[in-house]
Amino acid sequence: MEIRWLQDFLAVAETGNFTRAAAMRNTSQAAFSRRIQQLEGWIGVPLIDRSVFPTALTPKGEQFRVTASNILSQMLEMRSELKGFPDAGGAQHFRLAMPYVLATARFPAWWTQWTRQNDFTATLVVGNAHEIAVGLTSGAIDMMIGFSAAQQPFYPERDGVESIEMETDFLRPFISPALLEREGYRFPGEAHRPLPLLMYSSGVYFARLVDLIIENAGGITHRRHVIENDMSDVLRDMAIEGHGIAWLPESTVAAGPRGTLVAIGGAQWSMPMSILAMRERANTNPAVSRLWQLIRRTRQTPPARRRPSPHSPRLDPANETHP
Repeated sequence: MEIRWLQDFLAVAETGNFTRAAAMRNTSQAAFSRRIQQLEGWIGVPLIDRSVFPTALTPKGEQFRVTASNILSQMLEMRSELKGFPDAGGAQHFRLAMPYVLATARFPAWWTQWTRQNDFTATLVVGNAHEIAVGLTSGAIDMMIGFSAAQQPFYPERDGVESIEMETDFLRPFISPALLEREGYRFPGEAHRPLPLLMYSSGVYFARLVDLIIENAGGITHRRHVIENDMSDVLRDMAIEGHGIAWLPESTVAAGPRGTLVAIGGAQWSMPMSILAMRERANTNPAVSRLWQLIRRTRQTPPARRRPSPHSPRLDPANETHP
């Protein structure tokens, strides 16, 4: 049996939809269905009731769901023990998950803030949006932090889970100043000057947000896709090198070299996002409770009342649309 079979099973159990679960697991529906069938073959009983819609678990599947969650949780705990992490499982330790983009751009500053008066230790798990959501559902992690846009929630609301908005960010299209000056690109593109786009791979959370942004703005008439990749940092570095336009969180751009990118296109080509901390209400880890209260006390002002930071990436005035 493969661990990804358990992750796949928990994905379809959580979403109730094979297509959505396959997309969140960044695989084709055919490959996803085969792995579920392999898991059922290994277990020896049907886990998914395919005679009803939406997709539901069989009674045996509901029973196995608890086992699958426990297995993933125990494996993570065992990995920490085998690695000999100091204080793992102690009163100051917690297991935290977040996407790579936040782990690199925001986590070090958060850790400095959290540990000023606390001797926390942590196991930091980095993964895509779906992987960390499954980790929370399965009990493999104590808390997750991720981006969430109102039009495409990162994690559907459900009983037993609570969230705090820690900060706000914007997903904007960015371009190198040299490329913009040389080519004069403007949205939605021109026949003789199609926009070179650096895009997220299909199934990635930000890919869905970018699709929504483009759809809401009326579409891009003339475009060409230069590359696709899962990671914002890769697309940021490609944009810095002048290879095209990439939709990036402002925090990711701010974490890179200053002055290397400018936002392009104006407000209609951008989307506000919340940075949410989420946990299971039933979590009894005392370190998580202390961290939760600390985040609640120090969370930033909602976006409507925030003033732009003087260090925020500047907008290109020729392409910005003011309200």
